[in-house]
Amino acid sequence: MKYVYPAIFEEENGKYYVRVPDLSGCCTTGEDLQDAIEMARDAVEMWLCIAEDRGEEIPAPTLNLRAEQGFVSLIDADTTLYRKMTDNRAVKKTLTIPSWLNAKAELAGVNFSQLLQEALVRKLNIK
Repeated sequence: MKYVYPAIFEEENGKYYVRVPDLSGCCTTGEDLQDAIEMARDAVEMWLCIAEDRGEEIPAPTLNLRAEQGFVSLIDADTTLYRKMTDNRAVKKTLTIPSWLNAKAELAGVNFSQLLQEALVRKLNIK
């Protein structure tokens, strides 16, 4: 599901503190504005996924929210995408490599799954 909620951003000593008033207890911080926006999206998506899983009513967003301090920005959230990106279940993949390479790797005791995971993390610059 896709959602949009307003969030209040307040800067203090270079860090940004973010809260989403429509989602009780949904707040986060960021080292800079970009990080705060990413963290806010993550917090909103996590909050909404938990509410969906529990069958709780999802609050409607307050579209005319004002901030006494800081500023208001809209945060978009996609719980379907969030679930895919945070799902740690193993997925079976079939791949093809030359026979000679397979033989050498097996003799060396290479864990193909672990090696592929490490290579993908490196290739995609995932930290």
